[in-house]
Amino acid sequence: MGTELQSLGAAASGPQTFAAEPTLGELSPRYYGWRVVLAACFGVMAGFGSLWVFTFAVFVKPLSAEFGWSREAISRGFGFAAISLALISPLLGHWLDRFGPRRIILPCITIFAGGIASLALLGSHLAQFYAICILLGLVGNGAAHLSYSRAIATWFHQRLGMALAFVMLGAGFGQMVLPLVAQSVITHSGWRASYVALGALAFLLAFPLSYRFIRERGQIQPAAPTQAATDAPAAVPEGLSWREGLRSYSFWIIVAVLFLSSISMNGAITQLSALLTDRGITASRAAFCASMIGGSSILGRIVVGWLLDRFFGARVAFFINLSTAAGILLLARANTFATGCLAAALIGIGAGGEADITPYLLTRYFGLRGFSTLYGLTWTFYAVAGGIGPVILGRAYDSTGSYTALLTMLSGATALGALLMLALPRYAETEQARGL
Repeated sequence: MGTELQSLGAAASGPQTFAAEPTLGELSPRYYGWRVVLAACFGVMAGFGSLWVFTFAVFVKPLSAEFGWSREAISRGFGFAAISLALISPLLGHWLDRFGPRRIILPCITIFAGGIASLALLGSHLAQFYAICILLGLVGNGAAHLSYSRAIATWFHQRLGMALAFVMLGAGFGQMVLPLVAQSVITHSGWRASYVALGALAFLLAFPLSYRFIRERGQIQPAAPTQAATDAPAAVPEGLSWREGLRSYSFWIIVAVLFLSSISMNGAITQLSALLTDRGITASRAAFCASMIGGSSILGRIVVGWLLDRFFGARVAFFINLSTAAGILLLARANTFATGCLAAALIGIGAGGEADITPYLLTRYFGLRGFSTLYGLTWTFYAVAGGIGPVILGRAYDSTGSYTALLTMLSGATALGALLMLALPRYAETEQARGL
């Protein structure tokens, strides 16, 4: 399998390889895989799931005030982005498996950053807003952890959970800082300037490090011939093709849980600032609550990464989804700054942990052979649900003037997803079924 991974790396970037320092394995700070993790961390921080999703709520009221658009209409733009991301993700995953992450990530970063900045040129026509949202969705997962996870999974096995957790720390920092940055620029210079600033950040944080360090294992040659044994690709089971993965009930349990949690989390996150300001909390404090999602997701990612490397992933996922359900239920009734912060923190723990859990479980149940394609397919369902959540919550508010009843129902759906995780088999049983 090591030879096959080397061939895959060569196909992804041509005959050129890149020298690496001698390594002592995954536990060594000099191991090249940790440089890939660092680059991916900043890439994810400036990507679709962090910069677009978690700043969207900050722009709902300014866009509504500027153009007279309803919250449902604005939220529909988020839905269009999510749906276009959903439709393209399986094909994007197939390209990642075939060509490697580098050829996908770099152009997607460039287009994504330009698309964010171009929102500063919005006119009064909703069609223009929707068109840019669709474009952002089409390239979004090329500048997000779907693409970076492919590279990470080739470098790590024993510490895969922690490696994914460190990558997703970037999303946590982005979720914590970027809503505050966006709100600050809106307050001082207007929403158009804020979109320009976010577009510049998206490019400058992601592109240089991704260009320098993102490589699959097998594209890196050891600096000295005597170190060939330590730098050779690890023996990783080939695993299942994506078609075989689709015939596994474990895959569909993972998908079902993602679908339920995505409707709830994305709906709550995109409406959080508007919900809290409706209840008398100032815009700056509401933005701070939104940033709490990012802060708590940092803790969630580190803890979940540590737990995944030591305990059965499905049990870890059960408790993480319960945390999300509790946060959404609390948000449904939040009417103080403190309650809003606590609700956001619980949702953030769930959002952070889930980002580690999905790719981790996919590698453990299905291996690397069809990893990115299967991951892309899970994103299809996740993104469709993510598009539904904000729209139905926006409609609930426009119809009733309240988010409370629907958020309570979504909390129950997320708790149901937590229970479904308990139906996943042990990894050993899956490996025996695959004849490993």
